[in-house]
Amino acid sequence: MAHRLRLPRGLSARLLLLTILFVMVAEVLIYTPSIARFREAWLTEKAAAAHLAALATVDAPEHMVTEDLEREILDHIDAYRVFMTRRDQPMYVLGELPPAPVVDTIDLDAQGTFDLIFGAFDTLANGSGRTALLSAQSPRDADVQIEVIFDETPLVADMWRYSGRILMLSVIIALITASLVFFTVRWLAIRPLTRFTESVLRFRDTPDRDDAAIVPSDRTDEVGYAERALRDMQIAVRSALRQQARLAALGTAMTRINHDLRNMLSSASLVSERLTELDDPEARKAAPRILNAIDRAVELCARTLAFAREEGAPLVTEPVDLHDLVGDAERDLAGARSPNARWINEVPRGLIVAADRAQLSRALVNLGSNAFQAGAERVGLRADVEDDRVVVEVSDDAGGLPPRARAHLFQPFAGSARPGGTGLGLAIAREIVAAHGGALTLARTGADGTVFRISLPRS
Repeated sequence: MAHRLRLPRGLSARLLLLTILFVMVAEVLIYTPSIARFREAWLTEKAAAAHLAALATVDAPEHMVTEDLEREILDHIDAYRVFMTRRDQPMYVLGELPPAPVVDTIDLDAQGTFDLIFGAFDTLANGSGRTALLSAQSPRDADVQIEVIFDETPLVADMWRYSGRILMLSVIIALITASLVFFTVRWLAIRPLTRFTESVLRFRDTPDRDDAAIVPSDRTDEVGYAERALRDMQIAVRSALRQQARLAALGTAMTRINHDLRNMLSSASLVSERLTELDDPEARKAAPRILNAIDRAVELCARTLAFAREEGAPLVTEPVDLHDLVGDAERDLAGARSPNARWINEVPRGLIVAADRAQLSRALVNLGSNAFQAGAERVGLRADVEDDRVVVEVSDDAGGLPPRARAHLFQPFAGSARPGGTGLGLAIAREIVAAHGGALTLARTGADGTVFRISLPRS
């Protein structure tokens, strides 16, 4: 069964291998013109040697050269035959026709860059044992044209030796370069990234420990910035987790004591009701206040327990007319507002959103209940379409939110606008709106009242 070739998993090993690969690719690109230039230089030297050999025979007395001397000269320049002309006038022919026919003709003066490259690789592939005719201008005399017939086998051997040296040099350069790049990048990036990853994993396993957060270095580059950003994020996450743990502990505690506490409050309520039957006018006068305080205590326990048990049940969405939904919320708020308080529904009919009717109505009830409990005499709701969203504004005339409530808005048990409040209404409303893909935000607050904005996707 065939297996796919896979790179090592570590970044360091991958970096090392890729650096070696890229250096080798660069060396191949350099090798191509280099081997062509080597062949050109070899052929130029061949032409120069042939010119010198021809001159040596020309200068001999009466051009007389023995066969042994001629053979020795040709063996010295490794050629079968040399033909020399000056200004297109034949001057001398040295040697005889080769034992094998000429297969390759090389006009060195007419070859361009690509001809030289193609010729070099053709010689490497097919030159061994091949007879070639070289025609070139003598490098020693521009007026002299040299033609040499020779066996390309020595040229092929020299080119392969040169290629071997280039390969060895390329491997050495690749290893040196890869090592330098490897250790440099490892020091600059891999080690900090490893430390970064270890801190993330350590924080994932033990987020509550103070020493689990990363200790940023003094670096001023992107790595240092990332370390400091990670440290800040880990501190914020740890703080949120601790707050979540406290809330969970509170929910667990409230679950355990709720039954007993409600029984105690029920008993206190029964006793308080008997106070109204006493003849003592002071007792009868205090009884309603005591009953009211007990009712608020029962409500506080119930709402706290409900929030602690909140599990975020999946929404059951359906097309909902916002005008009718606001009417549902008005009926639910009938007992939570004074007779003079008004709930004004200015939402146009026919404005449809996809929503869980009960949950979204609960969010509106929470906003309205908070406003009426803060003393609002008028709560108005209006809606409009902005781009692809429906925006609902809930405004009141309760006089605005105090600074403490604005600072801890939407935070359970911290963002209440009235004494004895829990801040759960806004927190629950925001969670419901977010579950619908929307957002609940504070638009403005001041002496003339407060406006909350609910942004929902259009159906």
